Amino acid sequence: MKKILALILSGMLLISLTACGSNNKNKEEKQGELKKITVCLDYTPNTNHTGLYVAKNQGFYEEMGLDVEIVQPTDDNGAVLMCASNQAQFAIKEQDGLAATFASDDPLGVTAVAAILQHNTSGIMSRKGDGIDTPKGLENKTYSTWDSPIEQAIIKHVVKKDGGNYDKINLIPYNVSSDVDAIKNKDTDAIWVFYGWAGIQAKVQNVDIDYFDFKSIDDVFDFYTPVIIGNNDFLKDNSDVAKSFLSATRKGYEYAVENPEKAAKMLIEEDTTGSLKGNEEFITESQKWLSKQYIADAKKWGEFDADRWNRFYKWLWDNRLIEREIKENTGFTNEYLK
Repeated sequence: MKKILALILSGMLLISLTACGSNNKNKEEKQGELKKITVCLDYTPNTNHTGLYVAKNQGFYEEMGLDVEIVQPTDDNGAVLMCASNQAQFAIKEQDGLAATFASDDPLGVTAVAAILQHNTSGIMSRKGDGIDTPKGLENKTYSTWDSPIEQAIIKHVVKKDGGNYDKINLIPYNVSSDVDAIKNKDTDAIWVFYGWAGIQAKVQNVDIDYFDFKSIDDVFDFYTPVIIGNNDFLKDNSDVAKSFLSATRKGYEYAVENPEKAAKMLIEEDTTGSLKGNEEFITESQKWLSKQYIADAKKWGEFDADRWNRFYKWLWDNRLIEREIKENTGFTNEYLK
């Protein structure tokens, strides 16, 4: 009887091991079938990017048959160049930063396929009580500039609109490692920031600031920043894959809208650079604020309003800030959003 039982148990163990090996093999085969996709960020990981990391963490990409790798750019325009050369099938950039590409005689082969944020959340941050709560307050103050013609033209426009004199602003090179520290330590009086990052960081660090945003002064500056761009050839030849990628990414951002605290933890956990660790409170507060901006008043995440897109590029051309006019509806599409 003991011999019979031993034989039965051995048989059961053999079947179990065979099944386990078969499952592992199937899993490996499934992994091998996943379509490889590379996404290049515009900067180091931050809460603009949370939806991508949530989609990766929650397996949304894998459900769509995708193996997505998130990488960082080598320089300021590195993401666009990587995407244009198909080293990355998708990348992140801002609409104003893409203007030169679309206004070129030989434009790079990229198209904006999704808006990460529905509205421009950037503006000018300064020390509380310095009188820079409106654009005119920049007169006789120091402003740290990136020395970008578009940036400076926007500053000039809002200052003039507020009754101020742009020529009275003391422009110095933007050369700071921390926007909040620069304001706190009086290294500068004013900096162009994205409120969901630097503004929230100031709040968490108890640094009192004044802030005004550009879109409230003139709606022409409610452009899209940042956006996801795709390689034109890849989009054309892999339409279904592009739609699957954006569908999974949309689920990631929708998750972050509903679960900002959990999403913040996933962002920190999935960030391979380690740059977010130790800043859990700040990242969580940033996520809480920014999660409300992903969809905002739009019907769904990612979609572009053609009028807003076109209006900003028309302003650039009217002010001769680009080499040639960008035709209406150039550079973006809602085609790949399911």
